[in-house]
Amino acid sequence: MSALEVMVDYAAITRNVEVLRGRASAADVMAVVKADAYGHGLVESGRAARSGGAAWLGVAQPSEALALRASGDTGRILTWLYGPDFPVRELIIADVDLSASSPEVVGAIAATARDLGVAARVHVCVDTGLGREGVPLRELESLLDVASAAQAEGLITVVGMWSHLAWADAPGHPTIDDQATNFRTALAIAQERSLDLEVRHLANSACTLTRPDLHFDLVRPGIAIYGLPPVPDPDGRDFGLTRAMSVRSEVILVKDVPAGHGVSYGHDYVTPYPTSLGLVSAGYADGVFRSAGNRAEVSIRGRRYRIAGRVCMDQFVVDLGPVTEVRAGDTVTLIGPDGPTATEWARAIETIDYEVVCRFGALRDKERA
Repeated sequence: MSALEVMVDYAAITRNVEVLRGRASAADVMAVVKADAYGHGLVESGRAARSGGAAWLGVAQPSEALALRASGDTGRILTWLYGPDFPVRELIIADVDLSASSPEVVGAIAATARDLGVAARVHVCVDTGLGREGVPLRELESLLDVASAAQAEGLITVVGMWSHLAWADAPGHPTIDDQATNFRTALAIAQERSLDLEVRHLANSACTLTRPDLHFDLVRPGIAIYGLPPVPDPDGRDFGLTRAMSVRSEVILVKDVPAGHGVSYGHDYVTPYPTSLGLVSAGYADGVFRSAGNRAEVSIRGRRYRIAGRVCMDQFVVDLGPVTEVRAGDTVTLIGPDGPTATEWARAIETIDYEVVCRFGALRDKERA
């Protein structure tokens, strides 16, 4: 295994949730901890978010909801990504709120609730324009007919209605208001059926920070609780958020080479002058993007260095310059307070910081194994 380490400041997650609660108007906060909390650790991040005042936790997969319950979490949890064949019995027994995007899912929930003799809590997900999860608006009435019948029989309680925005990270994009209009239409249809909704929720991280008029009863920040702003802060202060993940490795070799010396596979980098090269113990097997070669930067002894040449499976090289104080054993910060941010990495390799932290966060499973 390489020397790469991924560290998470869970106190930062707690503080970030507190900041977001302050931004959430009168709405409660659902901390989204799906995908192993964006690589930050599902259970640990969930606990940190609860400490910051998160009234809800949100996960995509049923297995994540069950893992949170197994860890001792007793608060409200919503899970949403599944078809009609999912562990509905286990979820109802675990007192997890369930999302439904189709009559088939409502039917599966109702049938299991009948067997168990309890009423399941259901949030109806509406596709207001994202084109992903959710019942199309034109089919909402049919789904609500099924849901209302199940509720009248005491099998489910429709406690929520929700949707997800496509362009919230582009404040001012016309689709935001279009989707908000569609969502309000969906809420009006539910009201016509006398469905007494406990929570209406639309806002993700970006919307939580920029559109207080769309907070409704509950906001669902994800990336922001890990300290990564989804949109630029006009004040340049990252909305008061603190980045929670740090990634570091170490220099394992320093050597002098002449000008014109090829570096790493394919010699995509050739030294322009006599210089020193530093070999870093981390590669694409550890989450370091192969495309980061000659593009992304790291920090050593407080100075930035660009990766020189191709990233290999378990190592990469930096050009330290003709005069350097760097020595084998020095810490290399890939992401952290004393080095680049996940956002900088994302820009360098033309992706998003969500993917960066998820990729590096996958190493945490190896560290804990």
